[in-house]
Amino acid sequence: MTNRSLSERDVCTKFITPAISRAGWKQDQFREEVFFTKGRIIVRGKLVSRGKPQFADYVLYQKSNIPIALIEAKDRNHSIGDGMQQALNYAETLDIPFVFSSNGDGFLFHDRTGRSQQTETRLNLDEFPSPETVWRWYREWKQLDAGEEKIVLQSFHDDGGEKSPRYYQLNAINRTVEAIAKGRDRILLVMATGTGKTYTAFQIIWRLWQAGEKKRILFLADRNVLIDQTMVNDFRPFGSAMAKLSSKSKTIESESGDLEELRTALDKKRRIDTSYEIYLGLYQAITGPDDRDKIFKELSPDFFDLIVIDECHRGSAAEDAAWREILEHFSSATQIGLTATPKETEYVSNIAYFGEPVYSYSLRQGIEDGFLAPYKVIKIHIDRDIEGYRPETGQRDRDGDEVEDRIYNQRDFDRSLVLDERTKIVARKVSDFLKESGDRHQKTIVFCVDQEHASRMRQALVNENSDLVAENHRYVMRITGSDKDGLDQLGNFIDPESPYPVIVTTSRLLSTGVDAQTCRLIALDRPVGSMTEFKQILGRGTRVHNDTQKYFFTLMDFRGATNHFADPAFDGEPVQIYEPTGDAPVSPPDEPGTPTSDGASPPGVGEEEEVIYDPEHSPSPSARKKIYVDGVTAEIVAERVEYLDENGRLITESLRDFTRRSLKKRFASMDDFLRRWNAAERKQAVLDELEAEGLPLSLIGREIGQDLDPFDLILHVAFDQPAFTRRERAQNIKKRDAFGKYGDTARKVLEALLKKYADEGVTDLADVRVLSISPFSKMGTPVQLVKAFGGRQEFERAANDLQASLYDDVS
Repeated sequence: MTNRSLSERDVCTKFITPAISRAGWKQDQFREEVFFTKGRIIVRGKLVSRGKPQFADYVLYQKSNIPIALIEAKDRNHSIGDGMQQALNYAETLDIPFVFSSNGDGFLFHDRTGRSQQTETRLNLDEFPSPETVWRWYREWKQLDAGEEKIVLQSFHDDGGEKSPRYYQLNAINRTVEAIAKGRDRILLVMATGTGKTYTAFQIIWRLWQAGEKKRILFLADRNVLIDQTMVNDFRPFGSAMAKLSSKSKTIESESGDLEELRTALDKKRRIDTSYEIYLGLYQAITGPDDRDKIFKELSPDFFDLIVIDECHRGSAAEDAAWREILEHFSSATQIGLTATPKETEYVSNIAYFGEPVYSYSLRQGIEDGFLAPYKVIKIHIDRDIEGYRPETGQRDRDGDEVEDRIYNQRDFDRSLVLDERTKIVARKVSDFLKESGDRHQKTIVFCVDQEHASRMRQALVNENSDLVAENHRYVMRITGSDKDGLDQLGNFIDPESPYPVIVTTSRLLSTGVDAQTCRLIALDRPVGSMTEFKQILGRGTRVHNDTQKYFFTLMDFRGATNHFADPAFDGEPVQIYEPTGDAPVSPPDEPGTPTSDGASPPGVGEEEEVIYDPEHSPSPSARKKIYVDGVTAEIVAERVEYLDENGRLITESLRDFTRRSLKKRFASMDDFLRRWNAAERKQAVLDELEAEGLPLSLIGREIGQDLDPFDLILHVAFDQPAFTRRERAQNIKKRDAFGKYGDTARKVLEALLKKYADEGVTDLADVRVLSISPFSKMGTPVQLVKAFGGRQEFERAANDLQASLYDDVS
């Protein structure tokens, strides 16, 4: 078994699959090429691509959605254990304990549980363990008795293949069910906004309910829209066993477009119908300040077996909160807290109540895996916010009262003192961004200090967009808790198919729990004091929506809320931070990746990326009285450019200095760079590594303004070498008559390669694929052209020699 020509797929087909089948694994117990991420969304200006998704060669299951083993395959040019490190990374992500690597000669087995005599063991092909053996190892590791095993093996809900848990949801579901089977009764799950906490909760409840472990269940939330949408979408399979703790029946539309009438479990006298098994309720609907409001007390403390608390970072986390009394009344029930941002302060703690999370999936992980949308940041600084405002002596407000003489700062504006000009500036900048983007119907949320500020902001936005407001008055709307007309439009705002409202102003209502899938712009014109709230606000934009080609969003910050980036507790940094200066456009400038005129892949898009959106080719209240001061000007202050360094800190410096410092950190000396460049078979690989580290060279190339290739650009910027253009380097080759030893056809190919380098900056001249495009396609087929050199190896050697000779004066 030494055939080196066997590919990885050959090894799987001829050796691995037969070996595991002989060991007793049936066809429905293992899957090949299991993709578990979607590939990170990469944004370059308006061009969007996806990186390569990750997949495991084999995942083995005890039962559907209970993975217990993983195999990484390699071709016969690798040793038996060469796939192990990759496999261990995948196994850690997928929460799989038993790991195998193979090249077809046998298996290397790694036991992540630590229960084997030695961690790694080599096995022959016929020694692969049976499913019964691997499950026994798993059961012993988890110390599951027969009753616990029955609960753990309860099937997931299967809707026929339309929807199945993502890997991180699977991890959260399985860990939770195992913890409950082992007797844990307080459980915390931390999952970033937009990652499907409700669907995860449904699968947990379904398995425990079907197993008969939990018979009466309460799902608690604090937004009506959360309860209603949950009932007709994720929780729909519960059917007639489910009802809402409300006396008001309503009909709403599900994701499938069907109209669903919600069952209710309260009569007009607010008595609870105890015949249901699954109850969904608002905190506010079943408790309140007076005893008559606390209808949950009608039920005995042991009525519910399981309570799931959605968004438990809010009121339910505080010890003295009215909502906590519901949980304490049903203290014998198992209680699961769901949150995107566990709250930990001197006064409030989720962890003190629920314990450490059994599973966490962060914003950073969601963006990295491609399940969440990345985002850009625009930071806008207004002079009054920076310098403060001190009234002139005797200054009077709109009501004629004298304004207190003191320095008013950013925290005062719109809370205790109103400068209308400042509000107009914010409205103008938000509107300018939408106009510059080319799409003024991007769903937008503007967060304001309070409801009154949201009303004034609505008015300012109406005036800035009077043409579109004339077409439909719902183009701009205020949606706050006290505004019935606005609240009535909340469903339309979050509905991807409803065009209006487009811009909504709010204070806190939309900061959490609202599934605004198509929101592309979030403007912050109020302070955001806590990391919890900042992440929740970001979560309004992180959902990907393929149908409307929403793959990223923009956060426009007027109040310095993005200072949270400097907090070590923050994860999931933006892909771009832009601070417009003077009269510069509000929209961030396009980054490298502008499509070429012939529709070719744009520079910087890696071979393993898939372009998913190309704009050139795609369809496209305080009790204290507020002080209103008129006639005080405000303006945007010219600001600097800031970059996020590798530690997430904002660094202020010129683009050239930033690039030089980053390159010299990557390459210790010019010799170090030359060694790396000359050793790389594909020069593009060096550039891909730099771009992956946040250093696309075309930005600095554009600033320098010379036609330099990446090699000269690095030498010039980092090591102060003379800047030779591509045409100058090509001309030097021609002077040497470097092609004289080749035949006529081969010489023409090399001359065309040199011209292509001079004109377009081709990085890898030896890439045989270039022979299939113009002008080479006019000279003959790629096979004919390669034959002119004597074969593929000779062509690649000639092209590499040509590339090396371009840099003879340096290397």
